[in-house]
Amino acid sequence: MAKLTDKVAFITGAASGIGRGITKVYAQQGAKLVLVDIADDVLDLASDLKAEGHSSVIAIQADLRNLDDLKKAVTQAKDKFGTIEILVANAGVCKLGKFLEMTAEDRDFHIDVNIKGTWNTIQAVLPEMKKNNKGSIVITSSVTGDLVADPGETAYALSKSALVGLTKSLAVELAPFQIRVNAICPGYVRTPMAESIAQQSNPKEPEAVLTEMAKAIPMQRLAEPEEIGELAAFLGSDESSYMTGTQNIIDGGSTLPESVSVGT
Repeated sequence: MAKLTDKVAFITGAASGIGRGITKVYAQQGAKLVLVDIADDVLDLASDLKAEGHSSVIAIQADLRNLDDLKKAVTQAKDKFGTIEILVANAGVCKLGKFLEMTAEDRDFHIDVNIKGTWNTIQAVLPEMKKNNKGSIVITSSVTGDLVADPGETAYALSKSALVGLTKSLAVELAPFQIRVNAICPGYVRTPMAESIAQQSNPKEPEAVLTEMAKAIPMQRLAEPEEIGELAAFLGSDESSYMTGTQNIIDGGSTLPESVSVGT
């Protein structure tokens, strides 16, 4: 039996990138899927999954900055599947910019989506998990901010490091209710977000940026979204039943080197 068979999973940012990779793995592992995204692509993704034979899936368009949107999405999920057992709070954004050149709107874009959006999502889903006295929350953070950073990432790093603190604090608060909270901290993953970062960094040769990213990683490549999905499936499943408050780095070893030149 697959590790997520018949478990109801609420996944945000499901339409593309890491969220799409997580969705594909969760489908393979037998989960019933509630796919949430602001983009129209989430409707196409649900249709594709149904065409592939995964009938237990619904797609909901919602803006995570709007708590009412999320509460409505939770109601739709419960109407369809009866409950929610796993939450993957994955949706996120990234826009590069030098600190003194970042506008208040740029800063708040990261705070509103990455921090408040995650906060809102958990607040909307949590009452159902507390009612059941059981649940697993998986939060997509990053190695950026809490462990490493590059120039131009101040707003993104601020928002993603905040999610590590949120994970740990919630894990302690929710342990008495048998609700586990764990964070995934990916390094670079081959996603539209990584491609956008490359485009912002070098508009003339974005692919060269991705090549240089890979060179700095001991495994010499970027992750595929489904590789993050495998970790998310483990953390959502009963296989990780004694794990909570953890910060799970999945970066091909990119945070390990002390220097890119010593010993070469």
